[in-house]
Amino acid sequence: MESTPVNVFEQGQVLLINKPLTWTSFDVVRKVRSLIRIKKVGHAGTLDPLATGLLIVCTGKFTKRINDYMAREKEYTGTITLGSTTPTFDLESEPENFKEYSHLTHQQLLDATVPFTGDILQVPPIHSAIKKDGKRLYEMARKGQEVVPDPRAVTIKTFELTAVELPVVHFRVVCSTGTYIRSLANDFGAALGTGGHLSSLVRTRIGDFTLDQSMTMEQVATYIDVVKTQQADQAENNTSTDQNG
Repeated sequence: MESTPVNVFEQGQVLLINKPLTWTSFDVVRKVRSLIRIKKVGHAGTLDPLATGLLIVCTGKFTKRINDYMAREKEYTGTITLGSTTPTFDLESEPENFKEYSHLTHQQLLDATVPFTGDILQVPPIHSAIKKDGKRLYEMARKGQEVVPDPRAVTIKTFELTAVELPVVHFRVVCSTGTYIRSLANDFGAALGTGGHLSSLVRTRIGDFTLDQSMTMEQVATYIDVVKTQQADQAENNTSTDQNG
């Protein structure tokens, strides 16, 4: 009787991927799905197109773990550019509402982080995939409809400034799931009276998974190719063994 090797991707794998700049999270899922040729592939927590960093992709039976991974603490690094805002709170839209920022002192910047740490209520961006009344906010915003997102309870464990090169401020954030770093950037700029927007973002950790454990998309493709080759060899060996037996 011929024995068929187990498809390791259907059995379930967790792929730690460094999402490329400009790719959507679903672009990554679509690419992995096409490489392993099974439909059951999903990611554990969206990264915006202009963000990079750790994206957890689950395959096969391990897609059941997605909600668990999504619920874990996140860590990010990035930059906030002060002195202007954008409709999307990041660089997916053009900066506007320019204001002077050169008067800001280092102490003022540090003091402005304090209200955004701990358990807070955060208003998500209107350009987000959150649904209200059955419609996604960004779809309503693009149609020019008035969008008033409901505040959400989030926890920001750490919001620290790692370097200041005005108008750019470098930061590190440790936060709960559901936190919008874009909103944090916008709110931080508003608190300073200068406006601000997120100008770069990297997710460096999800729970115990870290960015330095991740693979590039090229490395993912190579890894999948190696696994598929190993499975093909196993199938050939099994067939040969069955015939000789």
